[in-house]
Amino acid sequence: MNVKKLCCLVLCLALITAVFASCAKTKEDETSQPLETKQVTSDEKTDKAQTQKSDNETNETEADDMNHPKVQVTMKEGGKFTIELYPEYAPKTVENFLKLVNDGFYDGLTFHRVYAGFMAQGGDPEGTGMGGSKDKIYGEFASNGFSQNTLSHTRGVISMARSQNNNSASSQFFICYSDGCTQLDGDYAAFGKVIEGMDVVDSFCEHEMTYNSFGEKASPVEPIYIDTMVQVS
Repeated sequence: MNVKKLCCLVLCLALITAVFASCAKTKEDETSQPLETKQVTSDEKTDKAQTQKSDNETNETEADDMNHPKVQVTMKEGGKFTIELYPEYAPKTVENFLKLVNDGFYDGLTFHRVYAGFMAQGGDPEGTGMGGSKDKIYGEFASNGFSQNTLSHTRGVISMARSQNNNSASSQFFICYSDGCTQLDGDYAAFGKVIEGMDVVDSFCEHEMTYNSFGEKASPVEPIYIDTMVQVS
């Protein structure tokens, strides 16, 4: 074999080797994320979604099973609204409120303090903000060492009024007009929410107001009377 033919043979062998090497590299690149791995990743996402769905369904079932008493408030000048109570946040507060409702304590009392954009307060037999019922209750809120109450003071939420004494609440309550009341979280015992008829509570703000003893223009000139408060469930 002459030198020219030998050089051609060596060149051909080099080309063949390069082609095999290229094919092997391409095959390795294609399988760098095998289909099995992609399938496992997809299954994990599916399992996670199914687990989350199951957890949500469990939470919804637990919420449905929870006893949430409801109280219907009928106003003397017309209109009704319904409050749903949440004993899981403030059990003693709910118990005290329902006792007063069922005793007819609130019938004929007023909303004596109506602060537009903030809250409407009622439940004082004196109608001045200084009265209350006979029994005082423990303040079920975080700053009083009761961490269980995480209900935020958002629009429609009902909470207990009190003096500077954490354990001075009795019968007076207030209903939040806005989410701005969340500044009260942890310092007052929120225990329910208006779930129907919030427009009736809003209508209190249409009344003419005069100044109260605290210097707020939040005292209705004409009393806003509660006709009845009745537990309906």
